[in-house]
Amino acid sequence: MVSMIRMTLLAAMMGAAAPLFAQTVTVKDAWIRGTVQGQSATGAFMELTGKSSARLVGAASPAAKVVEVHNMTMEKGVMKMFAVDGIDLPAGKPVRLAPGGYHVMLMELVKPLSAGDRVPLKLTIELPD
Repeated sequence: MVSMIRMTLLAAMMGAAAPLFAQTVTVKDAWIRGTVQGQSATGAFMELTGKSSARLVGAASPAAKVVEVHNMTMEKGVMKMFAVDGIDLPAGKPVRLAPGGYHVMLMELVKPLSAGDRVPLKLTIELPD
């Protein structure tokens, strides 16, 4: 059986960092990309390090109607983005969520986001029993 823990990260766009939930998982260098007029989605990026093995399995934010864990890969010269079930966080090893790779996708934004906006982001982390 797997236990679920919800953690809250208050990520400020353009470079905030925040520690999470009593050192179970630490978040470093968190930021969310600002949007341009007409853009209804953006990505959240950060570095996650688990004290023990864990898995990022979801996210939520009042800033977006839909929030998913995503990955990007290059296939035949075309960048493809897709939702994933989760991202493994090996014990003690930093996992980088960055443009062009794993990230948290915020879609159907409730309003445009600007540099400096603070965006609450709740990460769902799965821990082994």
